[in-house]
Amino acid sequence: MTSRQDVAMTCTHAALKRKDFLQLGFKYDNLLMEESAQILEIETFIPMLLQRQEDGYARLKRCILIGDHHQLPPVVKNMAFQKYSHMDQSLFTRFVRLGIPYIELNAQGRARPSIAKLYNWRYRDLGDLPYVKEDAVFHKANAGFSYEYQLVDVPDYQGRGESAPSPWFYQNEGEAEYVVSVYMYLRLLGYPANKISILTTYNGQKLLIRDVINRRCVPYDFIGPPSKVTTVDKFQGQQNDFILLSLVRTRFVGHLRDVRRLVVAMSRARLGLYVFCRRSLFEQCYELQPTFQLLLQRPDRLALNLNEITSYTERHVEDTGPVHLVSGVEEMISIFNWRYQEQYMSHQFDHYMTYSGQNDQQNSTTVFNAVDTDTPSVQHESSMEEDTKIDGDVLPASHSNGEVDKEASKNDENDRLPESNSSEENMTE
Repeated sequence: MTSRQDVAMTCTHAALKRKDFLQLGFKYDNLLMEESAQILEIETFIPMLLQRQEDGYARLKRCILIGDHHQLPPVVKNMAFQKYSHMDQSLFTRFVRLGIPYIELNAQGRARPSIAKLYNWRYRDLGDLPYVKEDAVFHKANAGFSYEYQLVDVPDYQGRGESAPSPWFYQNEGEAEYVVSVYMYLRLLGYPANKISILTTYNGQKLLIRDVINRRCVPYDFIGPPSKVTTVDKFQGQQNDFILLSLVRTRFVGHLRDVRRLVVAMSRARLGLYVFCRRSLFEQCYELQPTFQLLLQRPDRLALNLNEITSYTERHVEDTGPVHLVSGVEEMISIFNWRYQEQYMSHQFDHYMTYSGQNDQQNSTTVFNAVDTDTPSVQHESSMEEDTKIDGDVLPASHSNGEVDKEASKNDENDRLPESNSSEENMTE
């Protein structure tokens, strides 16, 4: 280790192994700290003290802090330490607050320029790198969708909006079902699962969405689970091509009123961002106005392009194509069922024609005419629909209709501890 030019570790590891580093005679001149705006002030000093002084002088010559004080701060669960001692302030944020000269990012290279407008108002002169302006992938539309970002208003589902089975454990069944249905639609179009992440602002909603996915998606290979289902807080520092975001609340805005959490939520997507929430609640929140004014310039019902049946399109991102506005959760489920039936019947027809092609030319022509004109094909579709529909979803006939395990994934065991900064946020990560 002493001969390596670059050594990477976490601040926690540095604290646990400081004695070992001192015994090894570990020496370094430069320290670079990533996500330093999310590190407790006292933790920032630990990596600076991993080597012995030489003749009373520290060998460390340079310390570089990289972070974003416009995003979420360090987690301090004790309210007294957080509010009165300001222990949730990082050393990075302290330097910025005291006016220490710093270099601020002036161009982003993650998202489409149109998506970046949802959060770049929070920064000083944040532009776009030439890459996101010129690369073809940022100019093409998201196949199957009319817009690259959209706010989707979700009314009460089965007469209920948000619920709290236990204090601060907020859930919204309507948003959970809607988000999962849109995810299934994406998968049916051919979007890779590892390019889609589902985010929410509460731990209770995260667990509910995982339950719905375990029931509706996991048992079927052609859908499967998304890349991640987690909270906005936990996803800070990460990104994905497509983000489906559930804001959960229908009575009070809650901790999303913290603009830093909003910035994190809006800045995770590269190509597509779809926000599911109660419009009448969030459009009135003063702190969120710059973002929601942009979101509400577009229809508040999910706009689909049903003419596109795969994840590939040559349509320009500013061209909406024929727009179909989805009325709600029930219609989204119906669209998925209809689209799946189309693909299933097409596959069955292709398979049947391949089999019939093995016969002589006369027989194959007779079979083709029968499939093309007779009614048994319609009866086959009806039979398939009756045999394979569960919980509003059409499933492949090869799968059994047994009860699906609804337990959350094993990762839930590591996600129980809250990471938020107030009692209301105790169920976020």
